[in-house]
Amino acid sequence: MTRMVQFNSPFLLGFDEMERLLEQVAKGSDGYPPYNVEEVTRLEGETPKRVLRITLAVAGFARDELSVTVEDNQLVIRGRKREEEGRVYLYRGIAARQFQRAFVLAEGIDVGAARLDNGLLAIDLIRPEPSKLVRQIEIGGGVSSAPAT
Repeated sequence: MTRMVQFNSPFLLGFDEMERLLEQVAKGSDGYPPYNVEEVTRLEGETPKRVLRITLAVAGFARDELSVTVEDNQLVIRGRKREEEGRVYLYRGIAARQFQRAFVLAEGIDVGAARLDNGLLAIDLIRPEPSKLVRQIEIGGGVSSAPAT
């Protein structure tokens, strides 16, 4: 059962882009290849940095058969197997299908390194520390007061 979130409440102003992103994510996943998303801490010099790591199971794909790109606000991973000429399969139980997996990235997320090791493709996403912003809003005069000329 798919539940669509509606942002048509008068209290949710300016969330139309968020609704579009949620619809985009909902229609683009078929489950292949399987993946994990985890939060890891990585040391950069003396400073620990929180990193999101996406790991995809891409066994059987060579490095040059995979591509990792950032398109607008999406991380897109594609895999395309080359057909090996001269091979005759009597039975083919290992799938060699192509795939595309997309992840919508939040504003400010930076894609770091990508590594392929033992059939697992790991991509690090660096999430900046949120800054706390407090802004004072000046309150003007009454509604009936006219601007000075």
